[in-house]
Amino acid sequence: MPAVSKGDGMRGLAVFISDIRNCKSKEAEIKRINKELANIRSKFKGDKALDGYSKKKYVCKLLFIFLLGHDIDFGHMEAVNLLSSNRYTEKQIGYLFISVLVNSNSELIRLINNAIKNDLASRNPTFMGLALHCIANVGSREMAEAFAGEIPKILVAGDTMDSVKQSAALCLLRLYRTSPDLVPMGDWTSRVVHLLNDQHLGVVTAATSLITTLAQKNPEEFKTSVSLAVSRLSRIVTSASTDLQDYTYYFVPAPWLSVKLLRLLQCYPPPEDPAVRGRLTECLETILNKAQEPPKSKKVQHSNAKNAVLFEAISLIIHHDSEPNLLVRACNQLGQFLQHRETNLRYLALESMCTLASSEFSHEAVKTHIETVINALKTERDVSVRQRAVDLLYAMCDRSNAQQIVAEMLNYLETADYSIREEIVLKVAILAEKYAVDYTWYVDTILNLIRIAGDYVSEEVWYRVIQIVINRDDVQGYAAKTVFEALQAPACHENLVKVGGYILGEFGNLIAGDPRSSPLIQFNLLHSKFHLCSVPTRALLLSTYIKFVNLFPEIKTTIQDVLRSDSQLKNADVELQQRAVEYLRLSTIASTDILATVLEEMPPFPERESSILAKLKKKKGPGTVTDLEEIKKERSFDMNGTAEPASVVTTPSPSADLLGLGAAPVTNSAPPPSSSGSLLVDVFSDPASAVAPLAPGSDDNFASPDLASSEVVSEEPADTVHDADELFHKFVCKNNGVLFENQLLQIGLKSEFRQNLGRMFIFYGNKTSTQFLNFTPTVICSDDLQSSLNLQTKPVDPTVDGGAQVQQVVNIECVSDFMEAPILNIQFRYGGTFQNLSVKLPITLNKFFQPTEMSSQDFFQRWKQLSNPKQEVQNIFKAKHPMDAEITKAKIIGFGSALLEEVDPNPANFVGAGIIHTKTTQIGCLLRLEPNLQAQMYRLTLRTSKEAVSQRLCELLSEQF
Repeated sequence: MPAVSKGDGMRGLAVFISDIRNCKSKEAEIKRINKELANIRSKFKGDKALDGYSKKKYVCKLLFIFLLGHDIDFGHMEAVNLLSSNRYTEKQIGYLFISVLVNSNSELIRLINNAIKNDLASRNPTFMGLALHCIANVGSREMAEAFAGEIPKILVAGDTMDSVKQSAALCLLRLYRTSPDLVPMGDWTSRVVHLLNDQHLGVVTAATSLITTLAQKNPEEFKTSVSLAVSRLSRIVTSASTDLQDYTYYFVPAPWLSVKLLRLLQCYPPPEDPAVRGRLTECLETILNKAQEPPKSKKVQHSNAKNAVLFEAISLIIHHDSEPNLLVRACNQLGQFLQHRETNLRYLALESMCTLASSEFSHEAVKTHIETVINALKTERDVSVRQRAVDLLYAMCDRSNAQQIVAEMLNYLETADYSIREEIVLKVAILAEKYAVDYTWYVDTILNLIRIAGDYVSEEVWYRVIQIVINRDDVQGYAAKTVFEALQAPACHENLVKVGGYILGEFGNLIAGDPRSSPLIQFNLLHSKFHLCSVPTRALLLSTYIKFVNLFPEIKTTIQDVLRSDSQLKNADVELQQRAVEYLRLSTIASTDILATVLEEMPPFPERESSILAKLKKKKGPGTVTDLEEIKKERSFDMNGTAEPASVVTTPSPSADLLGLGAAPVTNSAPPPSSSGSLLVDVFSDPASAVAPLAPGSDDNFASPDLASSEVVSEEPADTVHDADELFHKFVCKNNGVLFENQLLQIGLKSEFRQNLGRMFIFYGNKTSTQFLNFTPTVICSDDLQSSLNLQTKPVDPTVDGGAQVQQVVNIECVSDFMEAPILNIQFRYGGTFQNLSVKLPITLNKFFQPTEMSSQDFFQRWKQLSNPKQEVQNIFKAKHPMDAEITKAKIIGFGSALLEEVDPNPANFVGAGIIHTKTTQIGCLLRLEPNLQAQMYRLTLRTSKEAVSQRLCELLSEQF
């Protein structure tokens, strides 16, 4: 072997790597590696002390072997010894080895920490940089505990060099993201803000990243950063590309810093200081003006950097939503991108315009581009761009263009990509309902929708059209006539048969006078479809037949013959057999009066939020076009075309369900048969709300809130506390419903979550005819909860009129896992009497679940990996509710995890998988529920990487069965 020079080239390492690359087989590679490991081990254990170069070389070889995928179980001490070297190359290799191979539980961590502290205290910028990089790369909780207090001092020290400040800022950012509770806020926070004025743009860029993350959790601490960020942004935007030569990228001055500053400004509302606000407006106008200038380079890097700044500026304009001129200019600029040759730009333009469409200032400007968007829908080759075009059409839709947009969506639906058809169907159904002035158009649209894409029309869609037809007397005859004509087609989709069967069963008498749609013809038409339908549809048609017995006595015998046939009375399906037997018996023995009573027309459905809209929100997730339209616009329309403010809704009766969230009344007519697709509605429908009665003659109907118990407190604690706790647990697997109700007040919730973010709408309904004064709802978090859950609440009007409802928005960010729930405390005056109540807000850890699909092999492999006793929690408990398999499935899905089919060897067991998303980490979760029907017991097993999370999820889920 040639002599090795003791320079930094490490020829021995180069030879070893060359040998590995020249190996002809895996066996040869392993043999060469084992030989090298034996050699290194003998060198480390030999009597002769190794010099720094040799240690570095052998540690480098171990690192290379580890990166090839082989386990390394020695050499750690030698790597730690390299940290004390005064040579850069040796210290660098030592830190590199530690960053890659040493875990946080290592016994060497104390020695490593001492070496890092020595380097941080050395004031040698090179050594300080290596130490900071190591801390950031490891980023463990132990590192945060050891150095989170030291790094801010280095960052704001006056004598720290610029390169070290950059590393310190990014290192602190890394520690804050992994362990925010260990990074202390203090005097350094006000000093770090002033780094935005630093002469070195690299320091400013790193500091901006840090401040943006810190400001999201502690906005008040960093409020002063707004004016400094505006000032720095102004200097960048107005500078020539030659002024910032080192940070100019293809003629765009400091594009990355500009984007970061614009993102920082999005953490705050528009500046209150007129001078700062004016300067920011000038910056944004300058960015928009520069977008109109001819490009200074034809290279794609130039346009990418320029557009990155432009789109971030538009995001800030949309976030502030306060400058009509800027919003319209942004819309026009985006409109130019709609026909750009680059697909990415068209996509981003459509996405940004979706948000702009929800602003009252720019909505009309967005509508001017409707023809371009429709053209994109027809001609765009990329399916993701077409989907954004659909989103934009949905967002820009209003009464003036609803029919045009719905027609275009229906045309596109015939050739649309299969992956987005269901979403388009939901949007067409929502728009048709929301903007229907003429209900004949609505009925025609939905039937056309079923004809074009019947397979993608969910039960919520056809349920909704039936509800609207039943609630509208003026459209019932037209609906009956239209579905009768539609059913005459040779091939009808099954959903059309369902709608036709239901509507003709209720309103077939309205068209029976026409000889072309006589009772017998109606019956024969429906029965001709019977044998082609699934069991649920046949069950519905049997209900229609018995309705016909009441509506049309003249065909009673014909219907009885059908019910009496062997294919019905001896049907293999127990549901169809039971219906046939019962309906036949009912039609035979019941008098005309009894039949008329039992089979009377369905009463109107209570008005509530469209279930189709709820399904679309669930499909799209929070923060989408649907939410922006419903929340940011804050305008809603009823079905007859009048606009109502979303924040206050009046009701005629104090005893009415102010929120539209109560359960539908039980009727004596058979509703459309539900299948597993609608189980969530059935399982989690709101029960009759628990009403806490007022104590008669009491001056204060509610006692002071007891925050320790976190329950609603009243003078009848036994019933009220129990009911409140029960209602809280019902929200574990659902997001909407009535949280609390008494004779004065009704509190309802609608919430949505995605990853670690959520938004909750709290509705306060005044059930009396007297005003509530000084109405003050407050969300209270304990000290522990504040570090784990970031809640931002918007104030509400202190006066709530009698019979009115006000809405409060709570924005939620899950920073880390938590066990408790926040408390909602409400204080107000009613008739001169002070009222005070507290109730738990159902913000639970499982709300931040994202379901994860996995195969049986992956599931059990991961299950074995989480075999540490601390990672598993098991609970065996008695069933509190009937042990229905479909309901159990629905509850597991509602809990947030994916329900994994055909994974467990026992088909009666249920298994699920998901990931809890927090800002700082992601926690994988596996669950297994084993029912014992004979003993009426369950065994629930949860495994996650954190014991506390396993315990909490087990407690929450155990309450559901």
